[in-house]
This record gives sequence, C-alpha cells and structure tokens, in this order.
Amino acid sequence: MLDDSNIFAALFNQRYMKKIIFTILFLVAAVIINAQNNSLGSNDPAAKKILDQVSAKAKSYKSIKADFTLEIQSAAGKTEGVKTGTVYIKGSQYHISITGQEIFCDGKNSWTYDKSTNEVTINKVDATVKTITPEKFFTNFYDKDFLYKLNGEVKQSNKTLQEIELTPVDKTKTFFKVYLYIDKGTKMIYSLKSLEKSGSKDIVTINKLMSNTTISDDLFVFNKTKYPGVEEVDLRE
Repeated sequence: MLDDSNIFAALFNQRYMKKIIFTILFLVAAVIINAQNNSLGSNDPAAKKILDQVSAKAKSYKSIKADFTLEIQSAAGKTEGVKTGTVYIKGSQYHISITGQEIFCDGKNSWTYDKSTNEVTINKVDATVKTITPEKFFTNFYDKDFLYKLNGEVKQSNKTLQEIELTPVDKTKTFFKVYLYIDKGTKMIYSLKSLEKSGSKDIVTINKLMSNTTISDDLFVFNKTKYPGVEEVDLRE
C-alpha cells in the first residue's frame, strides 16, 4: 500500500508524463501538420503564416532529436518541480526519455516504461479511437481544437520569439490558454506555456534541437531483454 508521500509522487509523475506528451506533440506538430483556417472561429492569418513556416522547416528534416526541460509552477508562481528529458522523432515513430520513465512508439504499438515499478504498459496504436498519437492529434489540431493568434514578439535568451496564443475550442479542457513561442531566426518551436484553470503553469523549453541525426528504428521499440525482471502489462487485444 502506498503511503501519502508515495501517492503524491505517483500523481506528480502522472502529471509530468501527461504534460510531457502534450508538449512533445506540439513539437511533432511542426513535422506533420499544416496550419489551416478554423471553421469554428476566426484565426489570425499572421499566426498561420508563422505556423506554416515552422511546418515547412521541420518537414524538411528526416529526424529530430531534442533535449527539453519541463517546469511546473503553482498558482502562486512557485516552482513545484523540474524535469529534463530527450525526445527522438522519426516520421510517426517517437521515443521520450525522462528521469524514471520512457515512452516508445513505432507507429503501431506504444510502450510506457516506469523504472520505479519496473513495469511496462503496452498499447496498440489505433487510429479509430481517441488515443494520444502524434499523427492523430495534429491531423485535426489547428483546424478543430484551437483558435490561434499572433500576439507579437518578445526577447528571451538573446532570441527574438514570436508569441502565438492558442485558445481551446473545447472549454472542458483543464487548461484555458497555451502560449507557443517560435524562434524567429530558426523558425522552430522554442518553448510553450500552458495555463491551467487551477492557476498553475506548465512551461516546456527546447534546450537543444538536432535535425537529420541517424536514429535506428530499434530505438522506438521496447526491448525487454534490456530491462531484467520487467513486468509487462499488455493491453493489446
């Protein structure tokens, strides 16, 4: 039985992973989507132009490796936790590695590994159901899920960043705003900030991005021989 501290840690890790996946899908968006006009509201043509540039730039890459930092802040602005990790993206395949956890996806199956329990959960990627996958999330991302507009430019770390404000169409979401920051010089995503209805903030920064690196397809498949004694929870039918 988990004590209170372990329950908190487990919930905290779940929140981290939820936000990490959400953020990585934003990053993958640059590879596999084109911004479109939103039939549910009015979108900003200036924002669309920037998103199109980001998409075109990233689509020219055969693969992406990115080191990132995730910071969660309380409603009072206090940092509740920080984690760093790395994501590898190659087409519909991706691998997320962060302290204590890893996610593998080869486009057909996904594996979520938890080091603390030495357990891996296996799911089938099913395009017919509402699961979180890069392709599915971003196929309908801009034209159905969000309204977006360009707020202007900000300076950060000697960079000029273009701030795009995203408002979810679905008001039942736990967040009410997402601010996406695009590096004006590189035309790539630099960071994003998600504002939760609870008042907390989740900030993800891409610290280093490398394109067209050689990535073996083996990286996107969980190899249980590398994890002695691992318990498999196979949810595939």
